[in-house]
Amino acid sequence: MGKGGGCIFSKKRSTLEASDQDPPNPDRDAPVLSQNETAAATTTAITVENSSSHEVKKLKVFIVFYSMYGHVECLAKRMKKGVDSIDGVEGFLYRVPETLPMDVLEQMRVPQKEDELPVISVDELVEADGLLFGFPTRFGSMASQMKAFFDSTGQLWEQQRLAGVPAGFFVSTGTQGGGQETTAWTAITQLAHHGMLYVPIGYTFGAGMFKMDSLRGGSPYGAGVYSGDGSRVPSETELALAEHQGKYMAAMVKRAWKEITILREE
Repeated sequence: MGKGGGCIFSKKRSTLEASDQDPPNPDRDAPVLSQNETAAATTTAITVENSSSHEVKKLKVFIVFYSMYGHVECLAKRMKKGVDSIDGVEGFLYRVPETLPMDVLEQMRVPQKEDELPVISVDELVEADGLLFGFPTRFGSMASQMKAFFDSTGQLWEQQRLAGVPAGFFVSTGTQGGGQETTAWTAITQLAHHGMLYVPIGYTFGAGMFKMDSLRGGSPYGAGVYSGDGSRVPSETELALAEHQGKYMAAMVKRAWKEITILREE
């Protein structure tokens, strides 16, 4: 699939123009303030510092996925767009570690992954306020790469570090009957054992969930895409559903933390 957008740094730098005057000296050129003016300036500085310290930090939704041929990655990137559209919430994209050796991936003609997206460690999961897990299906359940990642969260499970964290799923299948629902359905056990809060999208996508005039992945359990033999490109409807899920999850995370804040203040 195509590469995601990135920052482009300009090679042009601003140049200093020649001048007959001496360069400015902050200590020498600073105006002399009276005692009252100095006190007022100090008070203003303290006020600014205190106000900045009380700024509400953005809530974090981690979009953690495994994508072999790029279909799940397309959904993940569109999902981040949805998360970022909700004020006060920010989405972060992460891959899970690959478990297949390079020579096997080459034989399967798996495209090389982009270096711009980091591989997440298990310990980083606790930094998220919400989690969205994406993966392709393998006979109706999650791919082994994602299962291996969940299997490595034993210490977090033992300490219940992820309990209460809202989480959801999005998937990819090769065929229409290949597990758009069961792939997410069978993954719920992972959330249950961690005590995470499963957040399905239901039919909140509205009319787009009922249209029958085109091929579309996705279900009440979460966004989805049909990959076919690996060459099919996700449809705009599938991508729009992924964006909707990002918005929906971000709104749920924001609502959950609002409730928690109220409880803490009582």
